[in-house]
Amino acid sequence: MKKDLKALIVAIIIGGLVYYGFELRDLEHPAPLIPMEDFFRNPTMSGFQISPDGTKLAFMQPWEDRMNVHVREIGSDEITRVTHSTERDIAGYFWVGDDRLVYINDQGGDENWKIYAVNADNTDDKVLTPFDEVQARFVDDLEDDSDHVLVSLNRRDPRIHDVFRLDVNTGDLELVAENPGNISGWMTDHDGRLRIATTTDGVNESILYRKTEDDAFQVIVTTDFRETLSPLFFTFDNKDLYVASNRSRDKTAIFEFDLPTATEGNLIFEHPDVDVFGLMYSKKRKVLTGVRYTEAKTSYVFFDEDRKDLQKELEKRLADVEVRVSDFSKDETKVLIRTFTDKTRGKYFFYDRTTDEFLELADISPWLNEEHMSSMEPIEYTSRDGLTIHGYLTLPVGKRAKDLSVVINPHGGPWSRNYWGFNSEAQFLANRGYAVLQMNFRGSTGYGREFWESSFKEWGKAMQNDITDGVQWLIDDGIADPDRIAIYGGSYGGYATLAGVTFTPDLYACGVDYVGPSNIFTLLESFPPYWELYREMFFEMVGDPVDDKEMLEAVSPLFHVDNIKVPLLVAQGANDPRVKQAEADQIVAALEEKGIEYEYLLKEDEGHGFRNEENRFDFYRTMEKFLEKHIGG
Repeated sequence: MKKDLKALIVAIIIGGLVYYGFELRDLEHPAPLIPMEDFFRNPTMSGFQISPDGTKLAFMQPWEDRMNVHVREIGSDEITRVTHSTERDIAGYFWVGDDRLVYINDQGGDENWKIYAVNADNTDDKVLTPFDEVQARFVDDLEDDSDHVLVSLNRRDPRIHDVFRLDVNTGDLELVAENPGNISGWMTDHDGRLRIATTTDGVNESILYRKTEDDAFQVIVTTDFRETLSPLFFTFDNKDLYVASNRSRDKTAIFEFDLPTATEGNLIFEHPDVDVFGLMYSKKRKVLTGVRYTEAKTSYVFFDEDRKDLQKELEKRLADVEVRVSDFSKDETKVLIRTFTDKTRGKYFFYDRTTDEFLELADISPWLNEEHMSSMEPIEYTSRDGLTIHGYLTLPVGKRAKDLSVVINPHGGPWSRNYWGFNSEAQFLANRGYAVLQMNFRGSTGYGREFWESSFKEWGKAMQNDITDGVQWLIDDGIADPDRIAIYGGSYGGYATLAGVTFTPDLYACGVDYVGPSNIFTLLESFPPYWELYREMFFEMVGDPVDDKEMLEAVSPLFHVDNIKVPLLVAQGANDPRVKQAEADQIVAALEEKGIEYEYLLKEDEGHGFRNEENRFDFYRTMEKFLEKHIGG
C-alpha cells in the first residue's frame, strides 16, 4: 500500500502574464461539442494493482453505475467481480497476500470508513469493522503478513484513533497502541513494528520514538507546526529515519535523520525552487531509487541505475506521454505503468521484465479524442505585493485567445495545489468555449515555507487578491472579456467563489459555489471530532473566533451578502462532515432574503463532493446551463 497521508487585483499591475508555448491550432475548426457525460463518466478501468506474487491484476471497473473491484489472472481474459456496491463507488482497496483484498467504503459521503475483505475468487466477503459512527484508517498493509493489517479506529473516543492489528480473515482486533489523546499519526518500520508516533497540541508537533514495541514512546524532537519535520520511512536497518524537513530553510528537502541525536544528517536531495517530499525506494533491494518534485510539471530524479534503466526502457516504448510506474510485484519483476498527458487520461500497461512481455491493459477513457482536447499551459504572474503566482491556463480549441468567456477555478484545501495533467473540469469548460485559469495562490503547497505562511489569516484578503490579480491580468492581456467572467470552485475554492462575488462584486458575472464555507465561525465550530487536535492550528492559520472576531466577520461572505450583484449556483452534499450543509443553507437563505438570483443543488446521498456518477452528471449539467445563461461560451 502506498502511504502518503498529512493532512487538510484590482490595483497597480507590476508584471505581465507569462505563457509557455500555447498551441496555435486551426482557428477555423473548433473542437466538436462533446457530451458532458463523456468528461465525467466512470472510466472503463482504473486503479490497477498487481498481486504480490505477480500473477493477478485487480482494478476498478463500472458495475451498476458504480466503480467496483474486479480481478483477473495475468494471461487470462476471464474477469471476476469481487465487490458488489450499488450505493457508492468503492473508495479504495489493496492486496493483502496473493489471494485476498481489503477495501473501504463509507455511507453517503460521511467519511466514516468501514473496512471489508474478500478473496480474489469472490468468496468470503465480509465487513471487518462493522462499527457505526467510527472512522477506520490504514496504518500499514503489513506486506509480509498476508493475514493482518494495521488500522486505527476512533471507536473508544471519536476525537482520537487507537492502533489495532486487524485479522483480515476473521475481523479480530488486537490493540497495538492506545492513543493517550494527542497522537495524530503513526508509523511502522520495515518489519511492520509500530515505532514512530507524531503528536500535536494544535500548534506544537512532536515526534515520538521507541526502539521496540515493548518500550514506551519517548519524545525526541518538538517543532512549531510551521516547521516541517515529516518522517517518511525508516532506513533499511530500521535504526534511523528518512525525513522531509524545512528546519532552518525555506524549501523542504529530504535528509537522513539521526534518531539518537534527533538531528538532520546527510542531505539526500533538495531543489532550490520547490519543496521535495517524494522519496522512493526498493524494499527488495534495500536501496533508495529516486525522488519526485513538482515545478510546473512533476519531475523525477533517479539515484539507482536499475530504476533509471527501467524508466528509460518505458519511455522508449511509450513516447510523447508522461510515464509513471504505478505498482510492482513483490519481486519487482512485474511492473504496472500509467501514462497520461494534459489531453488524455491515458492508459495502463503491464511489463514483465523477465520475459519482456509488454501488454496494454486499458484505455481509461477511449471515447475522448485527444485531438479535440485543449492544452493546459503553465503560466505565472505577479501579485500586487510582488509575489510570483504560478498556475495553468486552458484555452478552447479553435478560438483566438482574445475576449473569451473565462472561468476562474481556484483550488480547494486551501493548503494544496493545482497540478499539470488531464483535468476533466478544465477540458469540459474549454470544450464549451471558456478559457479556464487555475492558479496556485499564496498558501498553495510546494512553494516553500514563506509562500505557505503568507496565507495565514489571509482568507478573503491577500489570498483572494492573488485570485483577483490573475483575473485582472487576463483582462489586461486581452484574453478575457471583462463582462463574461465566472468564478467556480469546490471546498476552499467554493469559499473563494463566495468571497469573489462578495468582495469584488463588479469583477464576475456569476459564481458557482461547490461545498464551500460561507461563515468561518460556523465552519470552525463544526469540525468533525477527529480534527479536534488541529483546532488551535486552524485558529493560527485561519483566525481565532474570539481574538480575531472582527477580522473573521469581515472575511465571511455570509455577513456581506448585500454586496452580491450576480447570480450564484450553490451545490452541497447533505452528509458532508467537513463543510456542513449549514454552510450552504445559510448563504442560500441570505440570498433568498435579499432577492439575489440563485440556484441550489442539494444531494442527500453525498458528502464533501459528489462521488456517484448520476450526481456528477446532475451537477455539471446544471453548471453548464448556468454558465451558458450568464457568460455564454
